[in-house]
Amino acid sequence: MAHLLVTAMPFAGHVRPMTAVAAALLARGHRVTAYTGDRHVEAFDRLGCETLVWRDALDFDEHRLAEAFPGVAPPGPLGTLANLGELFIGTAPGQVGDIRAAHERTPFDALVGDVMAVGTGLAAEVLGLPWASVSLMPLTMRSRDLPPPGLAMQPARTWLGRARDRMLRAVVRNASGPLDRSLRAARAELGLGPGRPFDEALYSPKLVLATGSPSLEYDPGDLPASVRFVGWLEPRTGPLAPPPLWAETLADEPRQVVFVTQGTVDTDPSALLLPTIEALAHVPVRVIGTTAGHSIEREVPANARLVDFVPYSAVVPHTDVGVTNGGWGGVLEMLACGVPLVVAGGSADKPEVAARVAWSGAGIDLRTGRPRPPRVLAAVRKVLREPRYRTRARQIADELSALGGASRAAELVECLLVPTPPCD
Repeated sequence: MAHLLVTAMPFAGHVRPMTAVAAALLARGHRVTAYTGDRHVEAFDRLGCETLVWRDALDFDEHRLAEAFPGVAPPGPLGTLANLGELFIGTAPGQVGDIRAAHERTPFDALVGDVMAVGTGLAAEVLGLPWASVSLMPLTMRSRDLPPPGLAMQPARTWLGRARDRMLRAVVRNASGPLDRSLRAARAELGLGPGRPFDEALYSPKLVLATGSPSLEYDPGDLPASVRFVGWLEPRTGPLAPPPLWAETLADEPRQVVFVTQGTVDTDPSALLLPTIEALAHVPVRVIGTTAGHSIEREVPANARLVDFVPYSAVVPHTDVGVTNGGWGGVLEMLACGVPLVVAGGSADKPEVAARVAWSGAGIDLRTGRPRPPRVLAAVRKVLREPRYRTRARQIADELSALGGASRAAELVECLLVPTPPCD
């Protein structure tokens, strides 16, 4: 039995899939300590994990980031760079302090880290421990075959496009200089040398557990052998709310069902929820939408039901098309049920998610986070009318299932603990 540390950034969308990894490691007989923010430790407590709370690292509420990080910026490329530097790199030395102190009390054998918990890899380096990174978003590794990550651009198909990508790779490499400098400063604070660039340092050189599947990623010829796809990590936190009684009627619903969600962070209903229910108000479908607690100050169409929260498991199996802002966890959960998608990705990694869904053939990328109702209507109608989207979504569902999920992830983690070649 090994003692493993599982880390998760204090965001619900990061904690939930990491509970799946923790539960799978526990099921294989390992001792597991989970490290996350105070608001999320209960999710790991319920599994039987020991827990370690952010102390030296500045804890925060994901819904009030500006209170902890006054420098956080609005959505957009420059805002993303600023937030990566202040929130993710800025908290890394504190994460190392917490992990090192816990290791001195009860040593760990290996670390299994949320890819955005930058302190995980740094702590592994300081302590001389093996570590695996869990990519809870589409891969952002540089490639000689692809446009640079972060621009939500699909691979070029012509020589002119490939020339464009080469130029963009150089531009983005220069633009990411501030992140590399911030990471070098964090490493110097810990007594470490310069190390790898930021976008490489996120990933363990030994084992990267990539959520999703090859069909949802572009196909570079230089993907490292350390990357192993594991499908969807089904959360083990329990449902956020009990299934409502009305959800039982969805099994007998004669109309096609459209499920619209904006996840748990970017929840302004005017961005996607309201345009969708307006777009579909006179279409013979049933619309289920989540408000994330927002009050809707307008009349709701007769064919729509809005609720604060609803377990995906109560709605998604009956859904004909999902309309989403591109949260990776929600996208994978719907695709795991074979549901085709309309994606409106506006910030963070969501445009990249939308682009990959379109690339895979399982849905449509609206190429904006705030679509107008006519665009939503056209996309939903197209997905409902053309069987190829559902066919492709079902193929991806089979692929996600075959990859093994958290059980396979735990098996691969065990390969770090013995001096043998990587598991097949």
